[in-house]
Amino acid sequence: MQQLIDWLVATIGAMGYPGVFLLMAMESSVIPVPSELVMPPAGYLAQQGEMNIIFAILCGTFGSLVGAYVNYFVARHLGRPLLLKYGRYVWITEEKFAKVESFFLKHGEISTFLGRMLPVVRHLISLPAGLAGMNHLRFSLYTLLGAGIWVTVLTYIGYFIGQNRELIMRYSHQALVVVLLCSAVILAVYIRRHRRTHPSRES
Repeated sequence: MQQLIDWLVATIGAMGYPGVFLLMAMESSVIPVPSELVMPPAGYLAQQGEMNIIFAILCGTFGSLVGAYVNYFVARHLGRPLLLKYGRYVWITEEKFAKVESFFLKHGEISTFLGRMLPVVRHLISLPAGLAGMNHLRFSLYTLLGAGIWVTVLTYIGYFIGQNRELIMRYSHQALVVVLLCSAVILAVYIRRHRRTHPSRES
């Protein structure tokens, strides 16, 4: 793990902002590059004066959006049967997809926002959005908001903690717990307001 972090720091340092953008685009699609191992090194490099933290966050956020676009348009144009048929080659199992699809169908567009901050879900939430034909502008907005929050949190973890692997993982996990709790509260408030607004759909 430490070797991987060292490699990512070296890679991001060598490639600069395009490296952050590319790695986060990969992370946001179906390639298993953990964001927890991409943005903290970028934050560390910003603390060292080798990157600008705002530019790093923007590159990570828009990289996430581009990766999400890949999944969104693939799902929109291929459809569910082909997606499940070939998804196994990129670790999209039918069981995982069914859970994410159910989450999206139950909670609508807010799931795109919250899903960007949740493990596993953030890699897949763009797929049911594409299948459902979610409005492109709304998809982009919610994706940018959710990804921006998560990218910012991880970048500042690296900025304040540095290159210490154990502390990065510890605080990343703690940040994830906080995000999960906040997401649960936001979702509960959203569902409650939605039921008040659409009482006929409460069944």
